[in-house]
Amino acid sequence: MGLSANDAFAASGGGRRSRRRYGRGRRGTLSEINVTPLVDVMLVLLIIFMISAPLLTAGVPLELPKTEAGAMQNESKPVSISIRADGTIFVQNDQVAFGQLSPRLKETVGDNPKRPIYVRADGRASYETVAQVMAALSASGFSSINLITDTGGPSSGANPADQTAVQEPGAP
Repeated sequence: MGLSANDAFAASGGGRRSRRRYGRGRRGTLSEINVTPLVDVMLVLLIIFMISAPLLTAGVPLELPKTEAGAMQNESKPVSISIRADGTIFVQNDQVAFGQLSPRLKETVGDNPKRPIYVRADGRASYETVAQVMAALSASGFSSINLITDTGGPSSGANPADQTAVQEPGAP
């Protein structure tokens, strides 16, 4: 009985069948995560947030006057009064007639008269309107009245303060 070279190799278990068991014939599962869809989704979300972030600022569009004052520390949630260039007055985002300003503020503030009130007036609004609104606030018993401005205005040569809001004279 003669064995050929192939028969001898097959008898020892080193033939093609045994190599196929551990070689290319059986493929293992891929355990890698495809990150391309994840990156695509993250870029889309980034673009959406970049576009929508400027829209989340104050509700009434104004061009605030620029001053050299710095940012103010936010103590509690303030009530915002906005005055447009044409003289329209807004409490938060709702338009209010000048005659209804005091009752509306008392309704908004509730039982906290010390709550800060921020007056945001357009730089082109008449001084008369801004002064009347501030006088009405003061006469209504509100003591924490602040004027909101933009930073980066012309320098008067004074040391910059750490506030953007300028307190009304006589207010604590």
